[in-house]
Amino acid sequence: MNENQKAFIQEQIGYRFTNPYLLEQAFTRRSYSEENGGENNEVLEFIGDKALDLAVVRYLTEEYCFMNGEKSQFKSNLNESDLTELKRRLVERSALADRIDWLGLSVYLIMGEGDRKNRIDEKESVREDLFEAIFGAVALDCNWDLERLIEVFQTMHEPESYLFDDCRENFVSLIQEWTLQKQGAVPYFYYDRETAKYGYSNMPRVNGSVIRCKEARNPYWVNDQQYYCLMKLGDYGTFFIGYGRSKSEARKSACKTAYEYIKKNHQWFSIKDEIDEPDEQMAINQLEILARRDYFDLPEYKFTESHDKDGNPIWQVTCMINGVDKVFNATDSSKKKAKKKAAFKMLNYVLENYDKEDE
Repeated sequence: MNENQKAFIQEQIGYRFTNPYLLEQAFTRRSYSEENGGENNEVLEFIGDKALDLAVVRYLTEEYCFMNGEKSQFKSNLNESDLTELKRRLVERSALADRIDWLGLSVYLIMGEGDRKNRIDEKESVREDLFEAIFGAVALDCNWDLERLIEVFQTMHEPESYLFDDCRENFVSLIQEWTLQKQGAVPYFYYDRETAKYGYSNMPRVNGSVIRCKEARNPYWVNDQQYYCLMKLGDYGTFFIGYGRSKSEARKSACKTAYEYIKKNHQWFSIKDEIDEPDEQMAINQLEILARRDYFDLPEYKFTESHDKDGNPIWQVTCMINGVDKVFNATDSSKKKAKKKAAFKMLNYVLENYDKEDE
């Protein structure tokens, strides 16, 4: 692992190692150490698993719990089972593996020949292990500083993406998807505690124009923030800067700024880019995806049951969307199939005729 790779990884996770050997060890699988000697990341995975539990519980406590000042009692807006479910969402294998993909880190795994031939880095469990190993390395490097662990957890994880279903305002995920599809890369983030305006010597040099978040027009607001995030989107010629009281907030600010800029310049996805292939069996879900992306309101369905001369049920389903000028009907002896047919008709119509940019 060369110095440029280490620098990239550290910027992506928002943490700079005092001991860079720990960072390299976090990426080293046992297959490599067995072939070449040295230490691997298995114990770091164990440590990271426990450190992650601690960070997640602390995060959930800060989000949903508080001390009742009147009686100095600890209270929570959620019960134990609700908190347990939220914790499960944040630490489950698919979530951690997804974050490693999001940050673009699995390509830096240090593997033995057998792992490499078997493309072991594509396994979800391996990417989960990598997340935990990195977090374990951070825990050791910062001497279990809980505040630092919380900060790195929020920077690596983006927990809101996994706690809430409605992603309309999840600009971080939206920018991630756009950059992957349009630029063939993951976003690159540079964080710093310095809240200076762009142009100060501590910021990396950029080769293109720079757009700062709208709030940055107020220098008093900028000076009140603790972090900035400079974001690069593949080979896109414009860079974006956001500010926040945490690295996670600064990243959200930069992503929101990028989203608004790209939309304004008519470079965002069109509605046809969102669905690879309309599919009647998946039409209900595909319509909902478009609605969640804020192209239009969630579809509504009206069901009417009648019967044929032999008494068999006939279902008529009407699919309608507020703001779309057509409704579509379908009939079938199966209520579920009739709904799919109506949704499929609506899906084809909106893909051909409706785009939010035209409103």
